[in-house]
Amino acid sequence: MTTGLDLGQPQAQAIQSDEDVVRVRQLVRAVAVAVKLSLVDQTKVVTAASELARNTLVYGGGGSAEVATVENGRRKGVRILFADSGPGIADLNLAMTDGYTSGGGLGLGLSGSRRLVDEFEIETSPGTGTRITITKWSR
Repeated sequence: MTTGLDLGQPQAQAIQSDEDVVRVRQLVRAVAVAVKLSLVDQTKVVTAASELARNTLVYGGGGSAEVATVENGRRKGVRILFADSGPGIADLNLAMTDGYTSGGGLGLGLSGSRRLVDEFEIETSPGTGTRITITKWSR
């Protein structure tokens, strides 16, 4: 069975609608399966990706996700970059606080998404948008 994915190339997905959020989830799951993440780790990375895709749509006014496979010599993983040109995050420390939510989404917030993945990087400033990169490695 083939997934139709070219795992050698990052897969881009625009995020402009609720349907695009679903497409991001499906793409992340397909790549997570292809790199042989455990079912638990698949669920974690898909959940984090769903929350971040929703944030990209709702708070960033839309943007994109780029899903790629990564390898560090010992393990394979999934890396996802979410990018938008929205207003940025005014108070990143507050936004990263456990339990903080500005409403909507799964209620995980950025801190919950961070806990679900192995690597979490965020670049944001008011007026310049936000870029969040997450990585989940196979065990």
